[in-house]
Amino acid sequence: MSSGFSRRHVALAALSLNAVRPWRGDRGGIPSFALGWPVSELAPHLLGATALDVAAELTVRRRRSRPSAVGLAAAAATAVLLGQAVASARRVGTELDDALRESIGEDYLTTLDLPGPLDLRLPRGSVSRPFRLRQHDVEVLRDVPYTEGGRRAHLDIYRPRDTDLSGAPVLLQIHGGGWTIGTKEQQGLILMNRMAQQGWVCVAANYRLAPKHRFPTQIIDVKRAIAWVHENIADFGGDPTYLAITGGSAGGHLSALAALTPGLAEYQPGFEDADTSVSACVPFYGIYDLAGLTGERSAVALRDRFLAPWVFKKDPRTDLEDFVRASPLAQVTDHTPDFFVVHGANDTLAPVLHARALVAALRERSDASVTYAELPGTQHAFDVFSSIRSQHTTGAVQRWLQWHRATHVAASAAG
Repeated sequence: MSSGFSRRHVALAALSLNAVRPWRGDRGGIPSFALGWPVSELAPHLLGATALDVAAELTVRRRRSRPSAVGLAAAAATAVLLGQAVASARRVGTELDDALRESIGEDYLTTLDLPGPLDLRLPRGSVSRPFRLRQHDVEVLRDVPYTEGGRRAHLDIYRPRDTDLSGAPVLLQIHGGGWTIGTKEQQGLILMNRMAQQGWVCVAANYRLAPKHRFPTQIIDVKRAIAWVHENIADFGGDPTYLAITGGSAGGHLSALAALTPGLAEYQPGFEDADTSVSACVPFYGIYDLAGLTGERSAVALRDRFLAPWVFKKDPRTDLEDFVRASPLAQVTDHTPDFFVVHGANDTLAPVLHARALVAALRERSDASVTYAELPGTQHAFDVFSSIRSQHTTGAVQRWLQWHRATHVAASAAG
């Protein structure tokens, strides 16, 4: 009996089950994410590896020992679960297109000047090479300072290579990492490269991190980056009058908060008069309730156990207003930028209730266009590397951004 084969597939079956039906709760959310996220997005690769291992067990290794019934049963369960994960990811493209048609109109594609019918097929090689994210036709200008300071005060600019740009739409990417880790080089790469290939100028900004720098340092830095873009991006071929902002996780929170608080003096000390407005916001799997406003146990636990001691370094019992001000959920007004909110239904780090609450508030209070995509079977950070799901989602965001830019241009021409 092959004990190694059995152990491998029992472990992989458990990981696959967690990927399909993650363990939720205050204590289980982080390990469930850490173990389930890569399995979910690499399901095709793991399914192929499982098939090869079973074939080897039934042929080559069978000559040395009898195949393990336990291992074969576990491998069969793994194949079923990974097959479910792959099928769920493959449906995302159609589901996202349906969400776009429902929110911005059945005819939204007519604004995009597509060369033919919409093609939801994945780019060649995008799944087989999940960690190959660089594009040869995209130029990256590294470590451009947007304010005084060290590396945390730098940004990168992505734009089409060997192209004479002028007046290109701009996308600002804000990285995540729980406000305590992360860099501009690690996240949003698929989207920025794709938009740069479409003629956009994309900017990825660092910001100072907690706990060394407590909140609101992070949103202040993001707003400084926005102000820098408005003042300087024309020198790099961008249009300072059209800026969309995006980000994932903590970056989703910061991008949404920045979009909802243009000109808020508390978050713009020393540059109160700078333009920090944005035209559109596309937050991915963000945290939108930092104060426990929803009353949900997970939001309150996040506030008390992590945000208070590590990010804010304040006690919510005496300084709750600081947590409320930092919550995008509390900053929705009558007039906001248009939003495309993307969240995974299986997210165990940023529960989907955050996205649902923000979308409900935007639709109730704001006159903005609000598109919402809640992706089934999807964990946190699903777009960090290339996968079926991340490519379909990036394609949908691309179409939404291009539609939004086209309607902005048309409105400006009419006005």
